[in-house]
Amino acid sequence: MKAVIFDFDGLIMDTETHQYEVLQEIFYEHNSDLPLSVWQKEIGTSTDFCPFQYLESQTKKKLDKVKLQKALDMRFQQRLAKEAARPGVKNYLNEAKSLGLHIGLASSSNYQWVSTHLENLGLFPFFKCIKTSDDVENVKPDPSLYLEAAKCLQVDPKECIVFEDSANGALAAKKAGMPCVIIPNKVTNELEFCKVERRLLTMEECTLNQLIEDIKTKK
Repeated sequence: MKAVIFDFDGLIMDTETHQYEVLQEIFYEHNSDLPLSVWQKEIGTSTDFCPFQYLESQTKKKLDKVKLQKALDMRFQQRLAKEAARPGVKNYLNEAKSLGLHIGLASSSNYQWVSTHLENLGLFPFFKCIKTSDDVENVKPDPSLYLEAAKCLQVDPKECIVFEDSANGALAAKKAGMPCVIIPNKVTNELEFCKVERRLLTMEECTLNQLIEDIKTKK
């Protein structure tokens, strides 16, 4: 193994749980509910789903979607300002660096979103390559993001280990021919994943070196 490639949302920083919880607050304020099963289709990819159009269809009322979006953005950012990286993330990045592995990131979000939060978390300098929705025509579950990241890191896809939290992300990694380790969060935990090399509760479960050795042994 020559490289590790991380997803961002929900994997490095659990933005996904906070976004869903804020949406649920807004839905509850309108005496409605956003089922997790509906929102999960949006996780790890990009679709044309609009939660506030869905809210209109549920309430049968015309809503000020611009005002609702502003409320969502404000509450979401307030939550993220207090959020740290998920457990073990920084340890894995430090260990990858000490092992001489190239470190990349592949996200279906845009570069400004990803880079801003990486800077706030103090993690931006770890990444040799960052590929986002700005770099490809199709995001996950299409494999393009992971293939572009491997190309940027100048390694063969088979020499990369991907870390993902979503089903769409894991599928993209496997389509790219890369070993994949999933570390689901609160909103992705019940998703149906494709076959992957390992599933962890957190990155604190084992060291990165142990994980690499385990994957090599299974091969």
